[in-house]
Amino acid sequence: MSAEVVALSARLSLIPAAAEPPAGVIATAVDFAARGYHLDVATPPELVVAVAESLSQGGFALDTITGLDWPADGQMEVVYDYFHPANGLRVAVRTRVPRDQAAVASIMAVYPGAAWHERETHDFFGIVFPGNPDMSPLLLPEDADFHPLRKDYAG
Repeated sequence: MSAEVVALSARLSLIPAAAEPPAGVIATAVDFAARGYHLDVATPPELVVAVAESLSQGGFALDTITGLDWPADGQMEVVYDYFHPANGLRVAVRTRVPRDQAAVASIMAVYPGAAWHERETHDFFGIVFPGNPDMSPLLLPEDADFHPLRKDYAG
């Protein structure tokens, strides 16, 4: 594990800056060759924006946002992929929310380009991003009342 990954992991465990890591934030260095990223961060949904701010301050760019449906657990997961253009480090940030109340605060105030990714994730998974003023369909028809990547979609 590189010194940069260790340092980044230590920095992320202190979001927001405090003497103790916030409850529920877990940063784990992983094997890039096996996973495609260097650091896996699991965070409660209320800290997603703080994590995004920390990564932005560290020079990271947002690559993509997507969702995962875990119907057996009654949860939806939002995955944010970040990369650092100067050193090649990649970070995956994950958060889970109840499936019947699938909402995670928008990060578009930190990364304006997140607006498009959030709309796409809403289209396909039905996850809402409060703070994003435009949750209109991006890729689905305007009158779509379905989310085709939810595992219970029967289309």
